[in-house]
Amino acid sequence: MGLSWQQGPLSPGAIGRFLVPEPLPERLLYVEPLRRRMRVRFGGNWIADSENVLLLFEPSHYPMAYFPETDVSPNTLQRTDHTTRHPDLGLTSWYVVQAGQQSAPRGAWQHIDLPAYATQLRSRVAFSWPAMDAFYEEDERIVGHAADSYHRIDIRQTSRHLVVRHRDRTIAETKRPMVLYESGFAPRWYVPRADVDESALIPVERQTFCPYKGLCSYYNVGDALLAVWSYPEAYPEVGRISNFLSFEPDIVSVQLDGKQLHLEPGQAVIPHGADRELTVAEVLPRRKSA
Repeated sequence: MGLSWQQGPLSPGAIGRFLVPEPLPERLLYVEPLRRRMRVRFGGNWIADSENVLLLFEPSHYPMAYFPETDVSPNTLQRTDHTTRHPDLGLTSWYVVQAGQQSAPRGAWQHIDLPAYATQLRSRVAFSWPAMDAFYEEDERIVGHAADSYHRIDIRQTSRHLVVRHRDRTIAETKRPMVLYESGFAPRWYVPRADVDESALIPVERQTFCPYKGLCSYYNVGDALLAVWSYPEAYPEVGRISNFLSFEPDIVSVQLDGKQLHLEPGQAVIPHGADRELTVAEVLPRRKSA
């Protein structure tokens, strides 16, 4: 998922390699300007507002936004005695974040003993994503985590023959699936509901959230648990897969043009709940005002 997550080029499970004569370090960190206005909401107040945010990518982590100290509201941060040590960036000091009547212990941090190669992060503060009320880019709320500018999704219509079976029962058969290509993931195949035997699907009380696609629902197929998922109202950017169904090839049999599909190593999806206990109504209408 993007630059440093899942199987991206800076992740431990990268599927590609850099064509260089000497091996690269196992851990590579990358920082770049976000080039978007980002704001942080906490305690009913805007506590940070900056057009000069740096985005840090490190292996197996979502991107993290670092704000200049000067773009954080005065009296918002109270330094604590708690420190930790980052494996690459050295000693890290933690803050209590206070605004209005709210307080978030260890709600922000700053690297205070940076090595020479990481001085771009000097005098910058990062806020704990789950501890804050909300993050915004301009006037739109960003849900889940900071957007990875290297994350991309492409959807293509295809006429390939896809058949899904569980034991002796055909669950789906189509020659008009959609294939979704997503950074760091193998292709995922989505089937229109008209080509699925929906009587085989058992809805389950489970939902996960993707910051790029929206809220996801799941189904069992008999004793095949969580074998099917769907984005009933996918975000407009990926609206072509809205209400289509996708099948997990290691739980039920999925054949594409007669070839059995299998989940590739490193492709297991890590589930995430809706951000900060948001309701379904808050997560779904991203195109409306936050």
